[in-house]
Amino acid sequence: MQDQHLYEYAVIRVVPRVEREEFLNVGVMLYCKKQKFLQMRYTLDESRLRALCPAIDIAELAGYLCAIEKICAGGPQGGPIGMLDLASRFRWLTATRSTIVQTSRTHGGLCTDAAATLQRLYEQLVLL
Repeated sequence: MQDQHLYEYAVIRVVPRVEREEFLNVGVMLYCKKQKFLQMRYTLDESRLRALCPAIDIAELAGYLCAIEKICAGGPQGGPIGMLDLASRFRWLTATRSTIVQTSRTHGGLCTDAAATLQRLYEQLVLL
């Protein structure tokens, strides 16, 4: 039997009008220390986003999500936060914010393959 590894994940949400507390799940971010894994998957469904907020700036939103992706990948392209270790980057990305892009609280589980688990969560929590 393959080893099970602890992972944590958070759902990435778009909250166009924070005061209304309405959101749309657009992505998932997963961190697994043992597998040295921190990645995210996202989809911007323009028709669903416009149904929630007709005036939303899709290009600006894509820029925010691209920045999260760069921070997950690490290195200089992720700026100062991208230079931190995996755990610190994940904690920074999942810190509570009151902005248009927010994350859920973190959830945990066990997996053998972090990439496959990320894909499964993405399909369940974003695409469905």
